[in-house]
Amino acid sequence: MEEKQFDAKSIIGYVLLLGIAIWYFYANKPNIDELKAQKEAKAKTEAQQQIKNSNIPTPAITNSAVTDSIGKIKAYQELGAFGYSQTLTAANGGETTLENEVLFLKINNHGGYISEAKLKDFKTFKGEDLYLIKDGANASFGIDFSTTDNRTLNTKNLFFTPTLSTVGNNKQLSMKLKISEDKYLEYIYVIKPNEYMMDFVIRSQGLENTLNISKPINLNWELEAFRHAKSNSYENRYTKLIYEYEDGRDDSVGQRELSEDDAEDVNYAAYKQHFFSSILVTNTAFKTAKLTAQNLIKDEDLDTLKLRKFTTQAPLALTAGNLNYQMQWYYGPTDYKILKNYDHNLGEVVDFGWGIFGTINKYVFTPLFDILSGFLPYGIAIIIMTILVRLLMSPVTYKSYVSQARMKVLKPEITEINEKHADNPMKKQQETMALYGKAGVNPMSGCIPALLQMPIFYALFSFFPTAILLRQKSFLWAEDLSSYDVVAELPFKIPFYGDHISLFPILASIAIFFYMQMTTGQNMPTQSQPGMPNMKFIMYLSPVFMLIFFNNYASGLSLYYFVSNLITIGIMLVIKKFIIDEKKIHAKIQENKKKPKKQSKFKQRLQQAMEQAEKQQKNKK
Repeated sequence: MEEKQFDAKSIIGYVLLLGIAIWYFYANKPNIDELKAQKEAKAKTEAQQQIKNSNIPTPAITNSAVTDSIGKIKAYQELGAFGYSQTLTAANGGETTLENEVLFLKINNHGGYISEAKLKDFKTFKGEDLYLIKDGANASFGIDFSTTDNRTLNTKNLFFTPTLSTVGNNKQLSMKLKISEDKYLEYIYVIKPNEYMMDFVIRSQGLENTLNISKPINLNWELEAFRHAKSNSYENRYTKLIYEYEDGRDDSVGQRELSEDDAEDVNYAAYKQHFFSSILVTNTAFKTAKLTAQNLIKDEDLDTLKLRKFTTQAPLALTAGNLNYQMQWYYGPTDYKILKNYDHNLGEVVDFGWGIFGTINKYVFTPLFDILSGFLPYGIAIIIMTILVRLLMSPVTYKSYVSQARMKVLKPEITEINEKHADNPMKKQQETMALYGKAGVNPMSGCIPALLQMPIFYALFSFFPTAILLRQKSFLWAEDLSSYDVVAELPFKIPFYGDHISLFPILASIAIFFYMQMTTGQNMPTQSQPGMPNMKFIMYLSPVFMLIFFNNYASGLSLYYFVSNLITIGIMLVIKKFIIDEKKIHAKIQENKKKPKKQSKFKQRLQQAMEQAEKQQKNKK
């Protein structure tokens, strides 16, 4: 009996324990969501381990957020830790707008870079909105890097999460490329009121164990410059890549079909599109940078939309395993008044010309024209500036004309010497120099004033193409003083001249012809000496050259030369009729010829050398 009772109790106990166990597991069983999460976590771990053991780089994932289990697994398989960004709402696409009074920007979630940049106060030559970047079609910005699980990725293919806020009067946009909520790569854009320049920060947090520090991290910026002006060839002439390097030195990439430079310690790269520029400035200089410029215009006769393609590639340095760069973006006019207010000598982006020509433009003509155009119409401002320049140069003009008048007085005697010693060039030159010495005339004195005017001439030649104030400003028949004027369209194109007729270059050419006729024509020999250029041919060639060359240049430049030559002709007529008396000059020359003239040692040696050469020539005969 005892044994049977024990067996029954044991069975009852086992049954109770089994029931309790069944109840416990039933009460604590995981719900459907928990089972799903466990399954996903296991699959994710297995997938990561599988990819980690592979050395094959992974491509970027598609441009939509994934919310299903398979999509999330695929995101992590392809992007590793950065697959997290693909699972967020931002991966559905979208853009964030930043704007102020002068600038309108769009920043795309896909890549986190500026996909549109419009200048509100400017229009194209067709009257359309002026974009430096439009629909992301002509620009890209990204950072390529390697991860510790052997992936090579580029931020332009990944999705950032935007957060827009207001800080004082500024608008701030944070774009985060996340691997978790507190670990990310971040772009920060800060736009200020009425500013073309905005702050730009590249920083990372918590990526020390994700970024592969043994491989380079490269910043890549590309832009294809849109055409904004009437003449693509003229605009392309002033479209270039400019950069500052080695503490303040600046240089530009050449304008060949494809040019590239390698530079060290680069502080900024500026993509200048004639009157407009896109500039990336960094407060921490790039140790090295590769910069390229490629000409996109293959045929100037075609109505091309893009001028040049610019690229900048620069390695980024890590600080304590993370990125931290303070930068600025500039999208705006190539205006010296604006650019000179920023650091890193951004005013050098404006091409005033080299050496003394640039100095004259920067410190004389630019401030002068700013003052005049502040209260006068732009065409009238050019005329007034021209008058002031010519009045300033009138003493030089006076000396030049006095020298020409003296040479004119001596012309009969020089002709006599030439006829007397027609067969003896050495003797002819010797007596001519003796005549100049007795008369106190220096044949080179007429060239010196012309040389003094050359810096002004070339400075203004560089000033007008860079004067953004003239852009789309009309005067008389010229619709745009920064471009060529058109009075007639041609049904064909003339090589070097174009398919149109501009009136200002014609007027300038006529004026320069009469000017040269007054200054050189009357003293010009009818026949040129052997081995010497035909001066009459040059006198006629110069106006023709100006007519052809200036037909496609800024009408403001042609207007300046037309008015300048008119004023010079007027000044010379006044000097001739009311100031210079050729009879008095002739009488003074005759007096000088009677006075004993003390020669300088140089002239004495020159005369002795000529006499010796003459003796040697006679001995040979």
